[in-house]
Amino acid sequence: KQTLLPLLREETSSFIFPCHPAVQRPELQHMVMELLRCIPLLLFLLFVCGLDHFIFSILSIIQHHSFVQYSYQTGHHLSVNVMGTSLMAQLLRGTIGALNTSFNTEVETSNLACLPQPTGMSRQQYLDTCLPLGALALLCLLQVYPFRLRRAIAAFYFPKREKTRVLFLYNKLLRQRKNFLHLQRGRIARLARQPPGLGTSLLQWCRRRWPWLRRFLRRSCTLCGTPETPRHRPCPDPDCGALYCEQCW
Repeated sequence: KQTLLPLLREETSSFIFPCHPAVQRPELQHMVMELLRCIPLLLFLLFVCGLDHFIFSILSIIQHHSFVQYSYQTGHHLSVNVMGTSLMAQLLRGTIGALNTSFNTEVETSNLACLPQPTGMSRQQYLDTCLPLGALALLCLLQVYPFRLRRAIAAFYFPKREKTRVLFLYNKLLRQRKNFLHLQRGRIARLARQPPGLGTSLLQWCRRRWPWLRRFLRRSCTLCGTPETPRHRPCPDPDCGALYCEQCW
């Protein structure tokens, strides 16, 4: 709890606050990993849609440029004329005259039945195809909020385990702070032993020479890098001049 152990600025980024609406740093890494798993599905979907459009284009070109139509027309006329008025002529006209025929043939054919009949996908169909992947990516973004309920559910059913976890976390933070202070003291001591650079000395001289420039030439906390505010405290050693924020001090 805040009243038991107020978190420092460096420690806040390593915890998840359930009531905070934004995606926090520990959740961001898990969310990015889930989104990266969607990339192969996205590439596969783009490949399938591109292949579908390519095959449709090829079949459409074949349909429009391979159409062949044949037209065949023929006529047959047979007429036998028997002249004369004799009995033989009349007999021949009665028998051979039946052979007189006349017909015309007109045939039209094409290879339309053999050509492919491709049907391209509409924009709505492409959208419906990509919609499940979009929903999956949206779930990857929103799953961080249901995951925050896991600790509350576990604490409700296992209160003793929750108390053990809180004590462990409390002791872990104390150890981390102790190690952090030890490391930072060594780092600041090494920085103090180094002579100040030309730029640092020039800024300090300008701040002392023109005090009104301090609002523009603001320093930062030596420990955490927080920009200078009225609550920052300088080191009491006149030869040090280091600046610390209220929490680090």
